[in-house]
Amino acid sequence: MKFIVDHVSYPVEIEKKITTKNTYIRIKKDFTIYVTTNTHTSIKEIEKLLQEKSDAIIKMIENQKVKNENNSDFHYLGKRYEIVYTNQKEIIFGEEKVFLNKEINLDQFYKKQAKKIFLEHLDQIYENFTYKIPYPSLKIRKMTSRWGVCNTKLKTVTLNLELMKRDLKYLDYVIVHELSHFIYGNHSSNFWKIVEENYPNYKQIKREMKEF
Repeated sequence: MKFIVDHVSYPVEIEKKITTKNTYIRIKKDFTIYVTTNTHTSIKEIEKLLQEKSDAIIKMIENQKVKNENNSDFHYLGKRYEIVYTNQKEIIFGEEKVFLNKEINLDQFYKKQAKKIFLEHLDQIYENFTYKIPYPSLKIRKMTSRWGVCNTKLKTVTLNLELMKRDLKYLDYVIVHELSHFIYGNHSSNFWKIVEENYPNYKQIKREMKEF
């Protein structure tokens, strides 16, 4: 089965399950339109649904294109590099390209760099913070829905490893945001005043991060 979107034909893969009550559509990496539905859903019903959801499908395809592009490149501190695979053991940066071995664990590389860079920025911001707060211990991990987490009871700040791919201004904002939670555990106007005291341009940064 094929489905035409913007004059481009995409293959459609259908999986029917007895336990599935609704019909779900997603786009695979190869741009196959993957449909999960109930065993009683007819092909005509699926075709009608695809037509009705064509705008949403176009958006999903565009999002997948961006994901594919990002996965084929190497992002480091706000700059995108074209990956060139080599047999060398270390990662070497050029102006536009990064040279690395396919066997290198990139998460480990990011984490090793993050331990140093995140801590340096945390120390600097903490030293200049406008309120006296306990010095937090730093944790780093990959997160899907948050850039940072503050635990005031344990006195910890957890930062998303993905920040290593972004410009350092976003890291600084997230640190300020989490340190401000040591004063206010909510997002009240008083909380945002503290954020603004320590990062005056925070509103612009927030807007930019919503686009990620």
